Amino acid sequence: MKKNLFVMLVAASLAFQSCKKDDAPVSPVLPPASGAYVLSEGSFGGNNTKLGFYNLTSSAFSGDYFLQQNPGAAGLGDTGNDMIIYGGKLYIVMNVSSQVTVLNAATGALLKRIDVLNGAVKRQPRYAVGTKGKVYVSAFDGTVNVIDTNLLNITKVIPVGPNPEGIATTGNYLYVANSGGLNATPDSTVSVIDLGTELEVKKIKVGVNPNKIAVNSAGDVYVSAYGIFGSATVTAGISVINSTTNTLKATLPAASFQYTHIRISGDIAYLYNTYGAPGIKLYNTATNTVVRNEFVTDGTVIQATYGVDIDEQNGDVYVSDAKNYFSSGALVCFTSAGVKKFSISIAPGINPNKVLLKR
Repeated sequence: MKKNLFVMLVAASLAFQSCKKDDAPVSPVLPPASGAYVLSEGSFGGNNTKLGFYNLTSSAFSGDYFLQQNPGAAGLGDTGNDMIIYGGKLYIVMNVSSQVTVLNAATGALLKRIDVLNGAVKRQPRYAVGTKGKVYVSAFDGTVNVIDTNLLNITKVIPVGPNPEGIATTGNYLYVANSGGLNATPDSTVSVIDLGTELEVKKIKVGVNPNKIAVNSAGDVYVSAYGIFGSATVTAGISVINSTTNTLKATLPAASFQYTHIRISGDIAYLYNTYGAPGIKLYNTATNTVVRNEFVTDGTVIQATYGVDIDEQNGDVYVSDAKNYFSSGALVCFTSAGVKKFSISIAPGINPNKVLLKR
């Protein structure tokens, strides 16, 4: 009897340990990418946005993948500003056309074009982020538009600051950079939106004319700002927000961090300017140290850095090169050590600005 009781206790203990192990959160393992979507915004007013697709297995590139997969459809439209993949769908934010074009992320098939309008007036959408089953899109008319990802329509419009640009989420908050870039005096705030109520709860003062937002692994929110163009005193810079207290945590030294754009992978920030010097600076946000002042280590020349995107699975870095801004650009893939793996022309695309990986 005692022996049987001992066996039962051991079995129960093993089962308990097994349950504990199984219940522990497991980080998802990303499969290798099979291809890369490349968004080229085209020329402003040119109605020539292109979506390209590069097959990472065959090295074949389709320069107008959207029309290839949707024969007979009208083109994407004017000035593709951003794109995200969320819930199996690819959302392309069309600024001048004032639409969000939704595709099947696996096939590129057109699902719907969502008009982003205030009556007949274009809201001019800018950037998008997906979370909690919805897609949030900033728009230049001072709003964030909420898209139901099942119905594929706008269910709510949230007022924020003037001419919002970059948008990001961490925890239960959405952060929106209010640029005020179309005003005589630019704005310098980030709107904080409670995702539970979908209402703005606070504005945080950051650099002048804020632009892009990125979040590191600790939840710190990094905001890049343009400053005032041509000003020697109000320059580009980086602000850091503590997302726990929703207060300004730090401002990186202006002398070393005059960058208008930021991308973060884990704790590593990639800092760059889309106009002017084409270099990319690497900064460790966990240790607050510069990894190196120039990401590229093999001498590869990028004429005009227009976008930086990172493969979270293997660390590859995709740099979009706008070249001269009016002819076809290029896509250059580097290892995390800054060594070129390959480069392609993205013709007929002009001004490539975003890469998304298909898995």
